[in-house]
Amino acid sequence: MTGPVLLTGAAGYIGRLLREGLPERGHALRSLDVVPITDPRPGEEHLVADATDLAAVTAAAQGAGALVHMAGIATESSWAAISHANIEGTYVALEAARLAGVPRVVLASSNHATGMSLRTELAQTDAQPRPDTYYGVSKVAMEALGSLYVDRYGLDVVCLRIGSALPEPRTPRHLSTWLSPSDTVGLVDAALTAPAPGFAVVWGVSANTRGWWDLAPARALGYAPVDDAEAHAAAISAAHGEPTPGTVEFDRVGGEYAGPDFAVDAVAARAQQP
Repeated sequence: MTGPVLLTGAAGYIGRLLREGLPERGHALRSLDVVPITDPRPGEEHLVADATDLAAVTAAAQGAGALVHMAGIATESSWAAISHANIEGTYVALEAARLAGVPRVVLASSNHATGMSLRTELAQTDAQPRPDTYYGVSKVAMEALGSLYVDRYGLDVVCLRIGSALPEPRTPRHLSTWLSPSDTVGLVDAALTAPAPGFAVVWGVSANTRGWWDLAPARALGYAPVDDAEAHAAAISAAHGEPTPGTVEFDRVGGEYAGPDFAVDAVAARAQQP
């Protein structure tokens, strides 16, 4: 790969991890976010732009060797907000890559693209999409757009169905879905360096003992996870107890996102609580 990696959403949680870890793996970065980068790294390029602005992202993509798209809304929100930031933003990332001649795009999809699925029935990434929220719908659309740009325009596109990307697991569900900081960097690095992946959808989780999902497709790209949420199991079980079968949190891939009360109004009300 020649040219820097254009990273959208560079000021977010995963963006910050990648800005720290990808240069250590040999990737030069061109970081883009709608807010200024306040902790610049040596040699890192910084751009302030909206990831839904096609002209701005196309200009930023000139000369890049790959585009890693992490910009967007990372939880449930209104349809207007989700469709603009996440669906329009994905289109812009892919179209900017096409227009600028960037051969590879890595997209931050989510387990919530399949969140209504029973976790006991879901392992492979080719299962039927069953989104649990508008947010999940945006990730189904993300994967569909990625597939289109591979088939129509010949890009390489890797969609990462991220589980729970957190510094450490916090709940019983996270013992199955956690993606550690180190493994986040390793997963994106594999997506950037795998030879000719074409269109690939892979699960983005660590090597969790209680993991639900098949990591073979990700490993085929070169992903070698090093962390396991089980190291935190005793503390989590002491604080929260064991997961309860028959509950949404236990039975459905999306956990609480799949619950009847997890809608935009409930999310907004929760956000306003002190």
